[in-house]
Amino acid sequence: MFSPRKLTASLAVAASIGALAVVVGSVEPASIGAVAVVGPVEPATAIPDTIPLTLKNDSGSAEQVYVYVIGTELASGQQGYADEGGAFHAWPAGGAPPAPAPDASFAGPANGESKIVQLPKFSGRVYFSYGKKLDFRLAESGLVQPAVQNADDPNHDTLFNWTEYTLNGSGLWINSTQVDMFSAPYSVGLTSGDGSTKQTGSLKPGGYKAVADGLTQQGGGWEGLVQSRSDGSPLRVLAPGHGIGSGDLPTDVMDDYINRVWSKYTTETLTVTPFKEQPDTKFFGKVNGDKMDFTDGSGAVVTSFEKPNSDSVFGCYKKLDAPNDQVRGPISRTLCAAYNRSTLLGNSEQPDADASGFYHDDVTNHYARLIHSQMQYNQAYAFAFDDVGNHESLVHDGAPKNAVITLESFD
Repeated sequence: MFSPRKLTASLAVAASIGALAVVVGSVEPASIGAVAVVGPVEPATAIPDTIPLTLKNDSGSAEQVYVYVIGTELASGQQGYADEGGAFHAWPAGGAPPAPAPDASFAGPANGESKIVQLPKFSGRVYFSYGKKLDFRLAESGLVQPAVQNADDPNHDTLFNWTEYTLNGSGLWINSTQVDMFSAPYSVGLTSGDGSTKQTGSLKPGGYKAVADGLTQQGGGWEGLVQSRSDGSPLRVLAPGHGIGSGDLPTDVMDDYINRVWSKYTTETLTVTPFKEQPDTKFFGKVNGDKMDFTDGSGAVVTSFEKPNSDSVFGCYKKLDAPNDQVRGPISRTLCAAYNRSTLLGNSEQPDADASGFYHDDVTNHYARLIHSQMQYNQAYAFAFDDVGNHESLVHDGAPKNAVITLESFD
């Protein structure tokens, strides 16, 4: 029904430009980067080329807000941006080193006000920043977007965030995301074709500061994920995978839990039923030397995983890669969610959809734990496959009348 956005640009290119990471539009599943949601791309029917998007500013901040709508235009497959009227503008050619991108921003509403713009049929993002415009560049391979895990990124000290969406002939999928970072709070919503409304992504009162404070109090290296503004208020919290990459979180932070899981399934069997609608499709995992082999009902080995490390767990990639297939990908999604939620020791039948059992081990993804605990209804996209068991912050409708993004209070 939907899948995380794939960061398809070359990592070599990202490394060569140092302070920036390249992200290009794609709708393939992946394990790193921010989460976008996609539906089947079909020819437009009843859904117009654009729908109204209401931007509401309830942030309490007096700073000027700048808004960007960027992504892939589904009709043409071109990457570019939309103005506030919903008109598409393709990016010009990039360069090496990356050249400044055209200014794609438009002014957002002032605090306490709203503004209606047009949301086009994109698979993309809606960025918003406070007090300062974002610095986008164009490399030869595509758009360069902020990489705040890099202290030299020109956007590092700017307060900003984004939502991700797909609008196509099958409807609208829009979600709040914390896969890369937790920062300026917002919620998303829509009005369905029948007039009902859907909304998700709101923090509990005080939740923004509570996540940062919780990680600081957690210690054990987790406090290194918190980045502050000059006045001491939280600027953002890096996702743990980015924290490992930047050296702000110990690389072995999940090793104790991973080792205990590996030991358990040396003698026991892990059963994975990855498709809710196919309860008879099961795979059986058992550690065999340096691999965990998964067999099907006939006993044939269908895929194997090396023992993951913390980075693989947080990113749901590398040793937990999840290709877009019907075997390894779905098993990996399930394993990734279970490792992050620390449910593999207490339940050998996965996925475990009961949130009451999540994050109870002392060794867990405390970033995801705190974000979920501070969200109304406990729904969030704190790691790439947080949708396993439907715990993600997503709204969808097949015939939306409009969409809403609310910039919410920092208090």
